[in-house]
Order: sequence, then C-alpha cells, then structure tokens
Amino acid sequence: MPLNKYAPQVATHRRTQAAILEGAKELIATVGLTKMSMIEIADTSQVSRATLYNHFRDKDSVIAALCESECARLITIIDSAANATDALELLSTAICSDRALANMRIHDPAALARGLCAVQSPLWSEFGVGLAVILQSQVLADLAMRWLIGQVLNPLTPEDSRLQAELLISRANL
Repeated sequence: MPLNKYAPQVATHRRTQAAILEGAKELIATVGLTKMSMIEIADTSQVSRATLYNHFRDKDSVIAALCESECARLITIIDSAANATDALELLSTAICSDRALANMRIHDPAALARGLCAVQSPLWSEFGVGLAVILQSQVLADLAMRWLIGQVLNPLTPEDSRLQAELLISRANL
C-alpha cells in the first residue's frame, strides 16, 4: 500500500489547529470570550496571524471549532468510561473543573447562556446519543443532560459529582 505523500502536511495541519483551539480555550479562561481577539489567539497559540487565518476565517469560526472539539472530548470521556455511573462522574468532574467555563460564568454569561440554549445544534444531538448509549436510555440521557447543564452554571465538588451520579443511576434503576 503506497504511503500518502500528504500525511506530514495533514499531521502538521491537525497539530496547528489543536494549538489554536488550546490557545483560544486558554484565552477564554483568562480574559474571556468577548475580550479575546484573533491577534491574541495567534499569539497565545504561537502561530502567525496568516496561519491562524488559513485555518479560521474569524473568531466565530474558532469558537465553533472549539465547541466541536470540546464535544468530541466529552464523547471520548463517555466512551472510555467503564459504566454509566463512571461516565456521569467523569463528565461532571470535567465540566465542573473547566477553567474556561468558570470564567465564562463570570465574564461572559450571555454567551454561555446562548451556547446552553442551542439545543438544535448537531453537537447536542451527538452528545445526547453518546449519553443514551452508555446510559441505555434516552430518557435517562435527557435527564443527565439537564443535570450536566446545571453544573455548567453551578459546579459540583468531585465528591458531589460521584454521589449525584450514583444517585441518578440508582434512581433510574428502580
């Protein structure tokens, strides 16, 4: 089988895009979504402005890609969990400890609310399907989604994440 001659470029493209998204998330965590600029994203990501604009046309496209990346990260957490309780605990802990979400609660509450209300987004559906698979119930997945949304706005401690995940699963199995 011949090697793909473009594989090195594809790998570089993915690494650069990941660096940009990491930089954007770091800026959200430190200066906030509304205050960050494309110039700051390029600087924080350690890429040139031209490279940034080769990947993304504007800040909104960076944010959209970051949302997709974060959704994929959460789905990976779901897929890697040994059971439903562990999945909910891991998701809860990831959401509650996220620095970008913490800063958005303080500095960008309107943008955070818009994101949480965008239930027609394919990302919501994709995440819901992942939850329904591990929880083996669409009804329980819908309930878990609402529970997790609550934690975006009012985070739990890691201990409470485990206790509430166990409670949610045990009540669902009654």
